[in-house]
Amino acid sequence: MGSMFRSEEMCLAQLYLQSEAAFACVSELGELGLAQFRDLNPDVNAFQRKFVNEVRRCDEMERKLRFLERELKKDNITMDDNGENPLAPLPREMIELEAKFEKLENDMKEVNMNQEALKRNFLELTELKHILRKTQNFFEEAAMFHEQHEIFGTGPEDESAQSLLANDFGRGPFTKLGFVAGVVLREKVPAFERVLWRACRGNVFLRHTEIETPLEDPHTGDSVNKCVFIIFFQGDQLKTRVKKICEGFRATLYPCPETPQERREIAIGVMTRIEDLQTVLNQTDDHRRLVLSQVARSIRIWFIKVRKIKSIYHTLNLFNVNIAEKCLIAECWIPVVDLDRVQLALRRGTEMSGSSVPSILQRMKTETAPPTYNRTDMFTYAFQNLIDAFGIANYREVNPAPYTIITFPFLFAVMFGDVGHGLLMFLFGLYLVINEKRFLASKNNNEIWEMMFGGRYLILLMGLFSMYTGFLYNECFSRSINIFGSSWNATAMGYTAKDLSEFETLTLDPKTNGVFRGPNYAGAPYAYGMDPIWQSAFNKITFSNSYKMKSAVILGTAQMIFGLILAFCNHIYFKDKLALYCEWIPQMLFLLCIIGYLCIMIIYKWIAWTAQDSSAAPSLLIGLINMFMFTAPSKENHTLLYVGQNAVQTCVVVVAVLCIPWMLFAKPIVLYLRHKKQNQQYVVPVDPVYNPDSTDFSHAQHGGGRTYGEYARVAMEDSSDEASIIHHDQLEHPTTINSADSAIEVKQEEFVMSELMIHQIIHTIEFCLNCISHTASYLRLWALSLAHAELSEVLWTMVMHLGLSMKGVLGAIMTYLVFWGFAMMTIGILLVMEGLSAFLHALRLHWVEFQSKFYKGQGYMFAPFSFEIIVEGKVEE
Repeated sequence: MGSMFRSEEMCLAQLYLQSEAAFACVSELGELGLAQFRDLNPDVNAFQRKFVNEVRRCDEMERKLRFLERELKKDNITMDDNGENPLAPLPREMIELEAKFEKLENDMKEVNMNQEALKRNFLELTELKHILRKTQNFFEEAAMFHEQHEIFGTGPEDESAQSLLANDFGRGPFTKLGFVAGVVLREKVPAFERVLWRACRGNVFLRHTEIETPLEDPHTGDSVNKCVFIIFFQGDQLKTRVKKICEGFRATLYPCPETPQERREIAIGVMTRIEDLQTVLNQTDDHRRLVLSQVARSIRIWFIKVRKIKSIYHTLNLFNVNIAEKCLIAECWIPVVDLDRVQLALRRGTEMSGSSVPSILQRMKTETAPPTYNRTDMFTYAFQNLIDAFGIANYREVNPAPYTIITFPFLFAVMFGDVGHGLLMFLFGLYLVINEKRFLASKNNNEIWEMMFGGRYLILLMGLFSMYTGFLYNECFSRSINIFGSSWNATAMGYTAKDLSEFETLTLDPKTNGVFRGPNYAGAPYAYGMDPIWQSAFNKITFSNSYKMKSAVILGTAQMIFGLILAFCNHIYFKDKLALYCEWIPQMLFLLCIIGYLCIMIIYKWIAWTAQDSSAAPSLLIGLINMFMFTAPSKENHTLLYVGQNAVQTCVVVVAVLCIPWMLFAKPIVLYLRHKKQNQQYVVPVDPVYNPDSTDFSHAQHGGGRTYGEYARVAMEDSSDEASIIHHDQLEHPTTINSADSAIEVKQEEFVMSELMIHQIIHTIEFCLNCISHTASYLRLWALSLAHAELSEVLWTMVMHLGLSMKGVLGAIMTYLVFWGFAMMTIGILLVMEGLSAFLHALRLHWVEFQSKFYKGQGYMFAPFSFEIIVEGKVEE
């Protein structure tokens, strides 16, 4: 809980790693996932860094693995995933992996090339088979027509048929024609026919027929539909033109003999070759699947190894290289509580590499803002994400996530209060929680599903809290549940059984003794929540409006005051006394005097006035207006709440008005006086690292002039924390030294009073207006609760009531059918749409109305170098 209330305490550390041990040490830190490295070479091009060649080799290995992965997916072979997480291979093992991937890629390319050649040959033989079969049909039809022509004769309209006959049999009145046969894609046939007709001026005769079986494209593997065609023409000029058109339409031409005997002999040979080729193709497919099945068993492990190696070299490119000391220098952010674990990881990496020189970790003092790191688990992850979506907390700023675990589901439930709807949502969340291990293992890539599954504990709590508020509202699918027995008694008002059956509405006066079951008015109110009689009351909305509206104001004020209390915790922790006295105190007073006083009046009115004297109860709205008008309250105009109200309200308004100039002028005046007092140069002692006799400051870089060997000796001799801390900012930004007086001249930042006043005016106006607007914004709790209840009631009345109103067998059938419609609309409209609406409004109340009181959200997230994140692909390398 400590790291949830405030982010983890971080420290900037400097690492000294021997060249031969750097890879293994970074690998161990990647497995640990607790170090965020800084780029010490921001001005160096990515292609000029030391390990760019190793990164390229890793990219090449990844390319080969992706090629193998595509081949696996092409053959629908599933990659084995046994959950194994291998360690990153050492650099010397990269050569073995490269050779293995190179061999697999070459083998697979060779198999693909051979398979494609075989499939192309198979396709050509198959097309030739269809051409021989289809053209045989053409010629047989022509022979049959020729016989009919000799017996019955032919008319002038049969010129094309006569041409076909003359071509096929060498007789007839026309010269013998030439022909070509081939195949073309089915979708190109209409355009192909039109171009032939226009280009040849109608002097060709085209016949085509469709191939019933789709053919496989050997290059893409897709199924294509083709047609066989035969074109008759006369003369070499038309032959050349026809072949060019066929070439333009990517049609494949095949030799086709003229005599039936030759066609029959070629067809027999083609069928024999197709059978032999099919056998070879089957053997090739078996060999391909055998190779890919071996790849499928190890490809996931190979991906993990290559990604780990690549990420290590990417990280090493962030380091500085000390050629003289043969070491790498790195800077990283580390949680203070995990320093021992990081040092142990460095020790393991050094031992793994076989280096005899230890790796050194030095803590550094710096003014640079550290990253924000909030530890989360499966339960708190979703709530922390809600906060981080608005903005990452400043370092060590109060984290709203622990309180959001309770306040977010509760505010959602205030708007979504219904026992039935809450139960359905709770059961859905419970189902996700119970089966979370199975869903985590399945790794569903659907974005909407991942979002719902990631918020499973949030959904669970929202459903649970909705059941609680629904119990308070006494609503279950818009119906009341009479658990404790209604406290209203209609017969006490003189109503008879006949009246109850005849009149749709009856008036029950709460001031009459006996209306409540019991000896008198104070006898026995409903045990918990709302009395079920309100569900059928004519003035239900009037009563619930008043109750929910005032409750929303009280809940909103309580959350805003709590936000200011968290702001107080921030000021105390950061020792910001100026903000505490000049901003926080007047803000708290202003809020309490305006909105806090209104909430006190609401609660006091609930306690002090009963149904007996409700007609004399004062109006809070008129009383609040009169308070700012300095109008004295009185019993006559129903504005007097208590004795001495006028004096108290006058004091409250005066304090609220005085808080405005307090917020506006106090902080700028104090800052101006501080600046005026310190508006001169001041002297800073010379850093002990500096040598006044030298003008070379390069020795101060990376440890104040110590060598790697000196640091190793100091680290082994002195393990105290203070001895291992160096000043990072002085090394990163060397100050200008005045050797004449051995002092450092520091220039003060320019102080502009006008800008400061404008900034303070904006914040003062914003806070004062927000006190009113944010309070009004919490009325959405009332509005959405009312809307949800009314929509639920309309759905019950207009849908479910249709089936329940019928009797007999027809009523049973209609009830069954209507129930499914009611259930689908309940899930789609009330649970999904209304639930999403209530979720978004609860999110806005937390981001704007609550967090604006104390949360800046201007930090940056701790992004450690972690193999777990890289391997899962959650971040870009």
